[in-house]
Order: sequence, then structure tokens, then C-alpha cells
Amino acid sequence: MDTDAPHSMGTTIIGVTYNGGVVLGADSRTSTGVYVANRASDKITQLTDNVYVCRSGSAADSQIVSDYVRYFLHQHTIQLGQPATVKVAANLVRLLAYNNKNLLQTGLIVGGWDKYEGGKIYGIPLGGTIIEQPFAIGGSGSSYLYGFFDQAWKEGMTKDEAEQLVVKAVSLAIARDGASGGVVRTVIINSEGVTRNFYPGDKLPLWHEELEPQFSLLDIPSSPGPEPMNI
Repeated sequence: MDTDAPHSMGTTIIGVTYNGGVVLGADSRTSTGVYVANRASDKITQLTDNVYVCRSGSAADSQIVSDYVRYFLHQHTIQLGQPATVKVAANLVRLLAYNNKNLLQTGLIVGGWDKYEGGKIYGIPLGGTIIEQPFAIGGSGSSYLYGFFDQAWKEGMTKDEAEQLVVKAVSLAIARDGASGGVVRTVIINSEGVTRNFYPGDKLPLWHEELEPQFSLLDIPSSPGPEPMNI
């Protein structure tokens, strides 16, 4: 095994707007090639009280970008005397991603709520482009979700509908993508504040090719063996 070879990195991250705010969601598997380095990581990182970022790609790259942006936004808030808007936070992420595009391997989704524009989602893929979207998906699991979102997403969803869509989409990516897995975490951001939710793996929707979860073989009572033959 060549330890110096490039490692494949996978994840599933989602941001969805709804009528009143945004819902962010992500799986929790951090992989290094075929090795799962962390099965319960938190890929939704707080930037300010009202803005969060979903991280994909290199964990180290996405974490350092998040740390820098959080620091700059803290200074920005002190200078202006009010919280930064979602657009300001997203543009700071874009600036760092674009200026270091030859060094970074990370795609990010910035989502949040502010009093000027309400709930907003910005996708910032590899290279530092910034795209405002009603919903954004990223990571290796996103390949399986484009058609699903084209069919399932609709304008003016309620908070519950948006969160159910995110949980369903991440669970579908987990079922199809080997680099996504673990649990599903969601963050709901609106005018009332922030709500974090946690969905363990055994509570996620099952898809047609998956088996119902079973207990360990050690828990199954052993059946009596065959009667010995009489010779």
C-alpha cells in the first residue's frame, strides 16, 4: 500500500432555502481512501451566530478556511457593531478559496439568515466561484442527487418539508456513495435563531436494496443442531 499516493475524499453536503430560512445538512463520514478516519465528524461549522458553512473535500483545507473566515467576520462585527450578512460571509469564503485555488482542495456551501435578505444559500465549489442558489449540493454523494433534487425541490417549502428533504437526500447519498455514511446532522437557521438536529444511522430512511438492520449474530439464539446419525 502506497501511503504517499493521493487519497480519495468523499462526503455529502446540502443547503436548501425554504419560506423563512435555510436548512443545511451533511453526513458524518471522514474517509482517507478506503479507511474511515472518523465516522461521526461534524461537517457543518459555525461562522457567526447566523451563518454556517458545510465543508467537503480535504478536511484540513476546509477547516483552515473556516477558521480564517470566522476570525475575519468577528473583526467585521466589532467594527460595524452588527452581525455580518450571509453575502459578506460567503464572499470572504470565496476570496480565500479563489486566491488559494492552486493549494486548496475543498468545496463549501455557505448558508444563513440576515435581516436584509432573509435566508440565503451560496455554493463555492473548487476554484472559488460563488453561486447563489435556492439549493446547493456538494461532495462525492452529490452525483446521485441532481435528478432527485430536480424532482423533489419546490419553491416555498415549509421548515419541516425542507428538513425532511435534506435528511432524505443525505440518506439516499449514503445508500449509494461509499464515501458517505454515518449519521445525518442538520442545522436550521431563521429569524428565531439556530436549531441543530441529529439523526442516527439506524433512524434514516431505508432504500429498496437495503436490508433491515439486524442484531449481532451473537444475540441470535442458536438453533439446535441436527440429530446424530445412528450407524
